[in-house]
Amino acid sequence: MLAMSAVPAHSSTDLARAQFGAVAETYATSSYHASGPDLQALVEAAAPTPTDQVLDLGCGAGHTALAIAPRVAHVTAVDVTPDMLATAARLAEQRRVSNVTFQRADATELPFGDAEFDLVTSRVAAHHFADPARAMAEVWRVLRPGGRIVLVDAISPEDAPQDTFLNCVEILRDASHVRDWRISEWQRMFSEAGFRMPTLLNTFGIWLDGDEWVQRMRTPETKVAMIRQLFAEASPAQRRAFDLRTDDGWGFRLGLALLRAER
Repeated sequence: MLAMSAVPAHSSTDLARAQFGAVAETYATSSYHASGPDLQALVEAAAPTPTDQVLDLGCGAGHTALAIAPRVAHVTAVDVTPDMLATAARLAEQRRVSNVTFQRADATELPFGDAEFDLVTSRVAAHHFADPARAMAEVWRVLRPGGRIVLVDAISPEDAPQDTFLNCVEILRDASHVRDWRISEWQRMFSEAGFRMPTLLNTFGIWLDGDEWVQRMRTPETKVAMIRQLFAEASPAQRRAFDLRTDDGWGFRLGLALLRAER
């Protein structure tokens, strides 16, 4: 089921719609997005129950919502990109998953009442949130007391030069990228929003084939060349931190974190 509601106009939101609207189908078939090791880990960490009302933020092609739906009462999956929502709705129909509603909404201004959900999930989407601290405050608002959020996202190293390197590469590849945040920054945002026990449960490293990574986002060739130049000029510490490869089969290893917090 696909519903539409007004989404506030933010420059990063507009960029995300433009970037991801054109590539929605590639995310439906991406092997990592459909079955990466962090997906099942997120579902297990969420500890879903048959009575749970779930909100999935930045649902993209719907993989998280569809993975958790068989174990809960209902999932409301939101995203700012209509084409992503349409793709996710088609996947749900193909898989005969009927307890998911797809709705257009911005994570920083959720169109839901207070205390409507038992569980909020978000997987590899939060680096696009215009204001993640505000989004976490919104999550706290819509969760019931005792509710929980389970989030997976790309993470930046605590080391400043490595942080800068990664986010430069990410922005070159995808103009709608806001920031890969450090684990310490996520824990602070959870705490400042009012959550209890913000906990790092696991970290993952996923290898990204450079050609596939830029093709999935249709990165312009001029920016691909800039990324490859950054790789070629990287310091030894950056090469080690991201397992950089620069020749044929170029690419790098991206860190992900699985975090959980309770209202």
